[in-house]
Amino acid sequence: MPGSIRGVYEAVARQFDRDRCRSLMERQYLEALLSRLGGRREVLDLGCGGGEPLAKFFIDAGCRVTGVDCAAAMIAICRERWPDGEWIEADMRGLDLGRIFDAIIAWDSFFHLEPGDQRAMFPVFARHAAPGALLLFTSGPRAGVAMGETHGHELYHASLDSTEYESLLAAAGFRVLLHRIEDPDCGGHTVWLAEKSAPG
Repeated sequence: MPGSIRGVYEAVARQFDRDRCRSLMERQYLEALLSRLGGRREVLDLGCGGGEPLAKFFIDAGCRVTGVDCAAAMIAICRERWPDGEWIEADMRGLDLGRIFDAIIAWDSFFHLEPGDQRAMFPVFARHAAPGALLLFTSGPRAGVAMGETHGHELYHASLDSTEYESLLAAAGFRVLLHRIEDPDCGGHTVWLAEKSAPG
């Protein structure tokens, strides 16, 4: 992740959180993940921001959410909202919490990483994934780099192409359950939902 990303989110945390859409346009994907979890309830949210609306969705559904974000200001917002929750200031790259989870979410966060860092994230996903765990993340629709903007600051985004994501998921032991490109019902998001294979 370019070093400027952390600085941007530190600078704009309160404004970003205030303006973050809470209409749950992501609902169909969150519910698809939740329905496959059954009674399993340990969720890792990578790039959790201020926790609304995604972490809140899972907390309200009875899940135990561990949120990770590189911006201390974002983690502070989560701790204000859910003081008994587990909110960790950390860079997702190279993360090793020494635990496994039933679901891992990297929604609108993973795509801030440079291509090489994205490739290196798939072992990180795998080592935090229980057998049968679900992985939900967003990417770009095709390989390339794009610059966005939030509250007067430039934001870096990058994507690999779909075939490379498929290969990386397979190598990390995940099978693709769903891949939707630029979903018009979800703000144009390109969405991946994958499942970690059980050993043997």
